[in-house]
Amino acid sequence: MPRMDLQEILTMRGNEQKSDLLAIDDISDKLSEIVDWAIRIKNDEEALYDFKPLDGMSVGSIYEKPSTRTRVSFEVGVNRLGGQPITLLSSDLQLGKSETIADTAAVLSRYLDCITYRCFGHNDILELARHSTVPVINALSDLHHPCQAAADMMTIVENSDRVNGHVAWVGDGNNVLHDLALGCAILGMDIKYATPEGLEPDPEIIIRAQKIAEKSGSTIQGCNSAEDAVTDAGVIYTDVFVSMGEEHLDDKMSSFDGFQVNEELVAKADRDYLFMHCLPAHRGDEVTDGVIDSQNSVVFDQAENRMWAQMSLLTLLCNEAAWETYWELR
Repeated sequence: MPRMDLQEILTMRGNEQKSDLLAIDDISDKLSEIVDWAIRIKNDEEALYDFKPLDGMSVGSIYEKPSTRTRVSFEVGVNRLGGQPITLLSSDLQLGKSETIADTAAVLSRYLDCITYRCFGHNDILELARHSTVPVINALSDLHHPCQAAADMMTIVENSDRVNGHVAWVGDGNNVLHDLALGCAILGMDIKYATPEGLEPDPEIIIRAQKIAEKSGSTIQGCNSAEDAVTDAGVIYTDVFVSMGEEHLDDKMSSFDGFQVNEELVAKADRDYLFMHCLPAHRGDEVTDGVIDSQNSVVFDQAENRMWAQMSLLTLLCNEAAWETYWELR
């Protein structure tokens, strides 16, 4: 990219209209471009030094749950884009305690140019977004994980030349599956998920995904058999069986007998399948060392892509003019 064009981009700032990212289908019309944009900047060494679309902006990240990938990827990503990352732990705030979420949103909007929120209840981020005057990004809630889905789609697209078959999900019907199904539907990828009986994904979210899939020409299927889901799959994806905040559900683990992603199970997939996991992994529970450490595993590429995908999202939501200009100049 010519240096003059980059300097022109630096003068652009802010969006005329606020947009939020609470679920991956909030950006369904741009998801393909968001992914391609992230892949391009990941491989654009010149832009990594000169492109600072968040220059002069501050991005605050609220964490109700501990985090490794989310916190580091947002802090480093915002910094690389020229912005100032501010991390706010739940112990630092009065959020929902002595100060309402609405009031917190109003106050933070006076200081920040964007808010990311990693929370337990999805209704809390809906409330925050409703009362914020700056973009709000869902960094994880109990219903949705759009940043993870953007990174997942990026990882699959990067490896599209070796993916021969559908995306298979094996495990809990959780927030990661929700946005994975939506993301696959948006990009026209077939997905088949296997969950234990009684732990299926939210039916309303699956209906949303199916409506999108009808337009994109992809399929979404659910079952209760891990073997059925992974047979001839091009991607096998799993997650922890018991999520953070569910540790009190003592009997939940027993529901996942037969759902471990191991060498016997992956033998039913395409030979060049991708193994994906949003991490952290509980080795020996949902996946064996032999699978997660195999040549088919892309889990660390997937983790890195959290940063690149979020950089694309942050630029789009905070400085769309710069995002569009960089996209047009590619």
